[in-house]
Amino acid sequence: MRAGMAAMFPALGLGLLLGLLGSLGGLGGATKVLHSLRYLHVAVSEPSLGIPQFMSVGYLDGIPFTRYDSERGRMEPLTQWIKDSADPEYWDRVTQICVGSQHVTAWNLQTVRDRYNQTRDPQTRLQVYGCDLLSDGSIHGSYRVGYDWWDYISFDLESKRFLAADNAAEATRRRWEDENEAERWTNYLGHICPEWLQKYVRYGQKELDRKEPPDVHVSGKEEHGMLILSCHAYGFYPNAIAVNWMKGDEIRDQETEWGGVVPNSDGTFHTWARIEARPEEREQYRCKVEHPGMPEPGIFAWEPTSGGNLTVVIAVSIVAAIIILAVLIGFVVWRLQSGRWDRNKYSMAPEKDGGTNGLSAAITA
Repeated sequence: MRAGMAAMFPALGLGLLLGLLGSLGGLGGATKVLHSLRYLHVAVSEPSLGIPQFMSVGYLDGIPFTRYDSERGRMEPLTQWIKDSADPEYWDRVTQICVGSQHVTAWNLQTVRDRYNQTRDPQTRLQVYGCDLLSDGSIHGSYRVGYDWWDYISFDLESKRFLAADNAAEATRRRWEDENEAERWTNYLGHICPEWLQKYVRYGQKELDRKEPPDVHVSGKEEHGMLILSCHAYGFYPNAIAVNWMKGDEIRDQETEWGGVVPNSDGTFHTWARIEARPEEREQYRCKVEHPGMPEPGIFAWEPTSGGNLTVVIAVSIVAAIIILAVLIGFVVWRLQSGRWDRNKYSMAPEKDGGTNGLSAAITA
């Protein structure tokens, strides 16, 4: 079912995954994401030197702040603020939780391999879960599991039900419902996760309150008689940003293609927006950028004679993205056989694996 497709280009997987990990709120709209807490668990069926069997990374507002892997066997801080704030008992406790999750995840991975009859091929399990604090005071929680970049099962906090992506996931759903996993995840995503999110925000308040405005570059090139205009924003923090193309005074959302808000290796972010235009209408197009680090919205136009540094800037951002990829999933992407995260293939289905138990790892946090 999942064979026959070429392995995905790593950057594509990176963009999709980071979209799940980071807060997706921008400056537009009535409700914004103020802060987000996410956990990524990655497990591989065939570990090798430098490729741990299990890894867990915690993200606050899209920035990694904790990491555990099965080779080191210990949860470690990735930011100074969590290192300074958490006591030794905290690191002992979260390490024990991750060790337990490592064992359960390995069992779950083997179970799913058997169901898909893929016992000869290497397989990867991804689990992403966490919560967002919204500007209206509400909480949004999410939980998703995928195998080889395909959706497997997720949890909908509003309906308090698991959603299975295919027949193999139905057995998981039945098992988890029988074991009251929905109740546990409702409690975690709706109460425990937000409590830890607010605690971590207090710990890292000074770092989180910093504001670094974006460096904006606009470029253009002609293809097949059309002008492709690209607006790139680099080096900004926090990750809440709005990048829009305007024709005259009108924002052209329907014609704009956006890239994800992706972290750089220095803790800042980058993103882009692209639009097609008629070459003779070039001067009518402007890129509008809004960010908390800017005193007012910025309006940027393409100047064909400028932008000589754009190639260098893009190259630096690509290198930074590759570094992040290596930290997150680079060590497993090359093993993936095929597939993708498909958001539209969920079916309500009532499962037999070892339970979510990632919940215990989630309580770490």
